[in-house]
Amino acid sequence: MKSNLRAKTAKAAPVKTPAVKAAAKKKVAAAAAPATAVAPKATLSISSKNYSSWSLRGWLICRMAGLDFEEVVLPSDDPSTRAELLLLSPSFLVPKLTHNGIAVWDTLAIADYLNEIFPEAGLFPADLAARAHCRSIAGEMHSGFANLRAALPMNLKAHHPNFKVWAGAQADIDRITTIWRGCFAAYKGSHLFGDKPTVADAMYAPVCTRLLTYDVKLDPESAAYCRRVMAWPDMVEWVEAARSEPDEVEELDVEF
Repeated sequence: MKSNLRAKTAKAAPVKTPAVKAAAKKKVAAAAAPATAVAPKATLSISSKNYSSWSLRGWLICRMAGLDFEEVVLPSDDPSTRAELLLLSPSFLVPKLTHNGIAVWDTLAIADYLNEIFPEAGLFPADLAARAHCRSIAGEMHSGFANLRAALPMNLKAHHPNFKVWAGAQADIDRITTIWRGCFAAYKGSHLFGDKPTVADAMYAPVCTRLLTYDVKLDPESAAYCRRVMAWPDMVEWVEAARSEPDEVEELDVEF
């Protein structure tokens, strides 16, 4: 008798009170619900994709690093945006990277920061001498070529065939193509420091857009390099977004 009683007791189903039933339903619903999206840990503040060469440089470097980031597009009436686009100030806060609570602005500072965070991304060459060379020509782009910037502003939606390049800007163009050819000769690659783009390529990518916009005549090596840069998937994505951007900065839409 005792044995049969134990068997019946073991088989008896637990009593499900209303509270237990409600908890079970919540558990099932939670398991079936999609995972909550995790907010990205990084944001990159940029300005116009059509006009902003510095925004493009910072954005490309973040992509090269493999950083998961969200774009924050500043309005055209933001003071830093207008200063950058209209070349009214040598110092501005676009692009600005915010990552894990750390704010980094200035394109080369962003590159150095991401190189520390993602050393495996190869933003700079592994070889010491090549790395020094890469930093040097990236720095030259960062601080120089004012005549080129003023005479051939970035405008991805425009095309000016037979554009007359004045002497000051031509000197900048000649220096840039000399840098490029020197890199091709030294490192024997499709890009400036081999077959993989580096920070130097990101720094000169907006120059490629300018040379095409203003129909600048180039030597075959430099022209081929511009075509390769413009064919990067990230460049294609940026240009497509720029072409769909509204024209909001009237001062930059002048007739040449």
